[in-house]
Amino acid sequence: MSVFANLVEQLAELLQPLFHASAAAAAIVLFTAFVRLLVLPLSRASARGQKARTELQPKIAELRKKHRGNPERLQQAVLELHAKEKVSPLAGCLPGLMQLPAFFLLYHLFSNPTIGGEANALLGHQLLAAPLGDRWVDALGDGGVLGAAGLVYVGLFAVVAVVAVFNYRRTKRTMAAGGPVPADGEQVPGLGAVTKVMPFMSFFTLVTVAVVPLAAALYVVTSTTWSAVERAVLYR
Repeated sequence: MSVFANLVEQLAELLQPLFHASAAAAAIVLFTAFVRLLVLPLSRASARGQKARTELQPKIAELRKKHRGNPERLQQAVLELHAKEKVSPLAGCLPGLMQLPAFFLLYHLFSNPTIGGEANALLGHQLLAAPLGDRWVDALGDGGVLGAAGLVYVGLFAVVAVVAVFNYRRTKRTMAAGGPVPADGEQVPGLGAVTKVMPFMSFFTLVTVAVVPLAAALYVVTSTTWSAVERAVLYR
C-alpha cells in the first residue's frame, strides 16, 4: 500500500504543472489506462472468442434439435462442443476479473486514514472541488447535488449514463441478431440468468460510483468508458 501510495504521489507531482490540484486524479486516470493496456491481450482474445462462438451457432442449433427433450444432455453436449473447438464460453469475463485487484487497491488506498503508520497524504488530493477520499454522500452533505463537489459527481454520473445507454443498445442489438450471448446463455449452466440482466449491467456502475471513494469511482468511470470504446473497435 505504501509503495503504491508513493507511486501515485510521484506521478501526481509530475502532472501537477498541467493539472494543478487535480493532478492525483489525472494520475489515477493514467494508472487506469495502464491497467487496461495490460489486459488488452485478454480483451483481444475475448473478441476472438466471441467470433468463434458466433461460428458455433449452427452446430449449437443442431444440438438443440437433437436433444430437445433432454436439457441436461443438451447442456453437456454444448460444453463438450466448446471444449472440442477450444472455445471458452466464459472467456469474456477474464478482462474484468483481472482489473479487480487494481480497483480494490485504489479503494483501500483512499479509504484508510493512515498508510504505513503515517497520515494518508493522498486524502488531501481532489478532483476539482471533490476530495478523492470522499463519497457521494459526503458531497451531498457539503453543498448538495449542485454544490461544488456534487457537480463533480453529476459529471461522473452523466458519463456513466451515456456509456451505459451505449452498451445497452449494443447488447440488445447483438442479442436481437442472434449473437453468441443468448445462444450460449440458454445452453451453458448458470449463464441463462446472466443473459437476461446483461443489457442492464452497465447501469449498475452508477451504484458503484455512488458508494465508493471518488478515486475508485474515477477508476470505474475511466475503465467503463475504455471498455465501451474497446468493444466498439474489437467487436466490429
